[in-house]
Amino acid sequence: MNSMTKSSLRLTTLDLAYIALFTALIAVCSWISIPTAVPFTMQTFAVFLTLLMLGGRRGFFSVLTYILLGAVGVPVFSGFKGGISALFGMTGGYILGFLLTALIYFAAEKLIGSHSAVKLAALVVGLVVCYAFGTVWFIVIYSRDVKQIGLLSALSMCVTPFLLPDAVKLALAWTMSVTLKKRIRI
Repeated sequence: MNSMTKSSLRLTTLDLAYIALFTALIAVCSWISIPTAVPFTMQTFAVFLTLLMLGGRRGFFSVLTYILLGAVGVPVFSGFKGGISALFGMTGGYILGFLLTALIYFAAEKLIGSHSAVKLAALVVGLVVCYAFGTVWFIVIYSRDVKQIGLLSALSMCVTPFLLPDAVKLALAWTMSVTLKKRIRI
């Protein structure tokens, strides 16, 4: 491996600072609960904004750091929860799905490019994969711990109520990232 390749794999101190900053943003946004018929957090917004601002590589590490902090017990998940039990609970698949969203975004950037349409499509596909992974996870855990549940019931509980809020969060993250990138260089 030549020195150019080795240096391109390294994260700089500035990269690490941005990763930490956006990890904190995801945690804080997971604590913000919007009271509606089905309450939702701003966690998804923070994941979208993180990827749009940092790009796929650093964004992936930020999401991974967030999940690892929660896994070791730091209360970074919604409701100030943390620990393996929170991560591997009924809704933990959606949290792990954020990592899949980040991987899809990163892969799209590397394989297709970083054009606006690619970024938007990657976030939408990533969200769909997050929904799919989280819903399968939910069905398995719910069926094991509570009672058998079908796909349509799980979707009506775990996905349908969040479609519109997540679309709004994506639009907000997109608008905010465009505005922020004009003012700061990350």
